[in-house]
Amino acid sequence: MMALFRKLAAAAALALTTLTAGLTAGLPARAAELVMVEESGCVWCARWEAELGAIYPKTPEGQLAPLRKVEIVETRDDTSGIAFARPVLFTPTFVLVEDGRELARIEGYPGEDFFWGLLGGILADHLGFDPVQG
Repeated sequence: MMALFRKLAAAAALALTTLTAGLTAGLPARAAELVMVEESGCVWCARWEAELGAIYPKTPEGQLAPLRKVEIVETRDDTSGIAFARPVLFTPTFVLVEDGRELARIEGYPGEDFFWGLLGGILADHLGFDPVQG
């Protein structure tokens, strides 16, 4: 009985793997992320965290470009693993990164309403994001 169960489980796993590969074939690989450059004591970083930190991962934007936080000192000593287009001078700075390379950035946190519009714009420009459809 146990041998039959193992065979059925193996067949189901193989079928699921084949089905998943078929569904994802032809889709572009995305390695995009939104990097939030912050530093301790940054009031605007704390405000972003309070207003959007919990909901960002649940949004279409957060699904397309998951958030990674980096301390500003990591951008100066080159330990972030990101090829920035220019030095990061302000916190927070939100950097859209794909394959370790900066595509665009938002410097500062202009408040929730402006943030979503700015982010939607850079995601649309660089990743084909449609803010209406998500």
